[in-house]
Amino acid sequence: MKKKWYLVILLGLVLLLAACNSKTNNAGEENQGNSNKNPSTNEKDDPEQTEQIDPFDHSKKYTITGMTFRFGDPPPSKSPGLDLINEKFNIDYKPEIIPQGDYAEKSSAIVASGSMPDLVGFTAGDARFYQWAEEGAFLPLDDYLSHYDTLGNIPDHIYDAFKVNGKIYGIPRYSQVYPLTPVLRKDWLDKLGLEIPTNYDELKKIAIAFTKDDPDGNGKNDTYGLAIGENINPNFNMGAYWDFGAWYHQNDDGDFIPGIISEGRKDLIQFFADLYAEGAMTKDFAVLNWADTNAEFYSGKAGIFIGGVAGMSEPYMEGLLELNPEAEFVAIPPFEAPDGSVGFTMGSGNSGILALNAKMADDEGKIYRALELVDFGKKYYSKEEQNPQNEDFDWYWGKEGVGYNMEDGNPVRVPEFSTDGLAPSTYFLDNREHVPDDAKVVYSDVYALQPMKDLVDDLQQMFESNKMYVNPSNGVMSKTDQEKGLDLTQFLMNEQAKMIAGQRPISDWDKLVEEYMNRGGADIIKEMNEGIKSKGYTEKTWK
Repeated sequence: MKKKWYLVILLGLVLLLAACNSKTNNAGEENQGNSNKNPSTNEKDDPEQTEQIDPFDHSKKYTITGMTFRFGDPPPSKSPGLDLINEKFNIDYKPEIIPQGDYAEKSSAIVASGSMPDLVGFTAGDARFYQWAEEGAFLPLDDYLSHYDTLGNIPDHIYDAFKVNGKIYGIPRYSQVYPLTPVLRKDWLDKLGLEIPTNYDELKKIAIAFTKDDPDGNGKNDTYGLAIGENINPNFNMGAYWDFGAWYHQNDDGDFIPGIISEGRKDLIQFFADLYAEGAMTKDFAVLNWADTNAEFYSGKAGIFIGGVAGMSEPYMEGLLELNPEAEFVAIPPFEAPDGSVGFTMGSGNSGILALNAKMADDEGKIYRALELVDFGKKYYSKEEQNPQNEDFDWYWGKEGVGYNMEDGNPVRVPEFSTDGLAPSTYFLDNREHVPDDAKVVYSDVYALQPMKDLVDDLQQMFESNKMYVNPSNGVMSKTDQEKGLDLTQFLMNEQAKMIAGQRPISDWDKLVEEYMNRGGADIIKEMNEGIKSKGYTEKTWK
């Protein structure tokens, strides 16, 4: 009997111990589930203790430093705009805004002194960003971006450009993803009874007709086809297949190659050579700077140039309309390439980069506050939201009657807004709003001239109705390219200009490509493809 009771008691103890372990395990699983639901949870050394961090808790005041470049004069170091920022975000904000021409030298000196600020700006393509990220100077941002309305909704294909070793280290400064593409004088086209071209042969015939058939009807031989300048600019690519800057073509090994040595580029150089022989493009193109190239088109001499949905010059257009009041313009849709593709190359979506100092990793609250500041500066306001009734917009522009005034329903900055630092927007290191993909932006709204508005509407409609090629080289860096890339590109431009002018035969194309490869091009292609593959690109991608 004693033995039997002993076994019963022992069995009871075993069952009780199992129940306790089960309860403990279930509690652990429950805690783990709660942790996953709250990405703000910061686990300390003791796994039983966790600290909940609110990304938008302003109870603690932080000092946040930063530096970036600026075209034009920097704002004052003390101002009403800066006071508004410090009050809103509960920070002591110390931005150093350096004129763009001095920025590379001064920012490198600051970093070399061991005084890298919390936020650091870079121009687009600045190799230092990728180099310093490789060296561990910046904070990986992948775990933080989702908390923010703007930063969390920037497309992955744009963030991909700022990945180093698979991590996001940079925030893009927004720029238009739609490229500058060829446009032509529609009034000239109509006068000569010609149609909008669908391939390069048709475009060639139009350029020659604009040169020889008196499209402006003044009875003089004073017009021609393409306005083009030094470095074969604009390059008049009618799709990614012909784009010298796109890594679209692939070699026999499946590696992407730069468009400037591709078969598409060769075809385009032949197109230019044909026009040059006919006098249908700018004769002195090899030495014509960009300003003078613009003048060739906007003075009414040439009938084919480029346009974009943003950054067009209304003063230039006004000058042309004074000379030719009936001038009209039309966008040229992309041509179908030999491989069947149709679409232009999408822009990188950024004109600069902002990174966070890796030393901020010791204070997660400061990281959240700094990113909140960055996110606010990138917020997009539709036309309907740009008014004093929108509190965020009114604050950002420095309050109505101080930083801006409403005129005819539109906000207009006061002349002193920047020099006197009246608006908080002046002090954000990235004050370029990021336009979301689903925003109903009408780019022509910012223009006053009707012919300009019509052209911009035409361009926008064309881009929205066609595919766009995502350039896999965006954000990829090659050490050899950093050392030799500019010289190699200039070499190719010079030699290709000779081919256009008949000073070197286009039959030398393979020899030219071989020269490029021997001068460092082969190493550039190898290194670029290593970077492209590390970002997950294996084939052509369209959006």
